[in-house]
Amino acid sequence: MTDDSLTAELTLKEVCEIADMPTEVLITIVEEGVLEPSGALPNEWSFDIYMLSIAKRAARLHRDFDIEWASIPLCLDLIEELEKLRSENKSLKQRLQRFSQE
Repeated sequence: MTDDSLTAELTLKEVCEIADMPTEVLITIVEEGVLEPSGALPNEWSFDIYMLSIAKRAARLHRDFDIEWASIPLCLDLIEELEKLRSENKSLKQRLQRFSQE
């Protein structure tokens, strides 16, 4: 069961305001395949909260590391994989520590 109170649909304008980014940047992020909002045209696009987070992260990567927009999806995938591996590593270390204490 999902909690609908935790989901929100945001418009292009709302995402740009919350993320403090120009509309052109968000359109570029969508055109490069970083985000896939619902809706056919920019004025119909709908974003969820998770996409807002991705948009912020993509803009930061572009700005801070001067990464080209076309490379951002790969960078985001690699970061996600790194976070997943770190989490698994932490879990395995905890399990190993419990095992070695017995």
